[in-house]
Amino acid sequence: MTRRTLGLVTASGAPRAIRASRAGWRDPRLWVGVAIVAVSVIAGARLMASADDTVGVSVARTDIAAGTRIDAVDLDTVQVKLSDEVLRTLIGPSTDLGKNTVFTRPVGAGELVPLAALGTSQGLVEVPLSVEPEQVPPGVRAGAVVDVYVLQKGERTSISAEPALASASVVAAPDPADALVATGKRQLVVAVPESDARAYLATVGAADQAVVTVVRRQ
Repeated sequence: MTRRTLGLVTASGAPRAIRASRAGWRDPRLWVGVAIVAVSVIAGARLMASADDTVGVSVARTDIAAGTRIDAVDLDTVQVKLSDEVLRTLIGPSTDLGKNTVFTRPVGAGELVPLAALGTSQGLVEVPLSVEPEQVPPGVRAGAVVDVYVLQKGERTSISAEPALASASVVAAPDPADALVATGKRQLVVAVPESDARAYLATVGAADQAVVTVVRRQ
């Protein structure tokens, strides 16, 4: 009787050849997989290292007029990667700013806020204007720069060839619909040097039925 062992003999009774299988660590597919994992780890590490190089700086959330007192609600923080030389010219969340700090020039929405655009509020005052709606361009809002003329009612001629307030920064401009309901006039607040404010008020006070006209500068 022929002794058969399952899996060790062929159908003809000849012993099945036993071959050594290739060791798993020699399989090229294993090394390809290891290489892919290694590349992924290195790329991830470089990405994380690059992210660590960014620094938070302040950016204007909306248009900000000159004379506006700096307030955290007007600013956002963005992460940037800039040279140390440039970063020293910008403000960030940790910048120590005094309570009397104001913007000395207009800053546009989305603009990185430079230190050079800030100063103290000394010397600047806010002047309220009450203007007939047709004497104010509809696009005037906080952040705009305007010239203010004082006209003689009836004659519609300027009391002076020069604006009573030149390059004044609008720091507040309530919604016209809200202002008109209460007074029938457009309300604006501008920031100007104190000496200019005194001269303006003197001009308006001396005029007989003065009409204030606002001209927006581009």
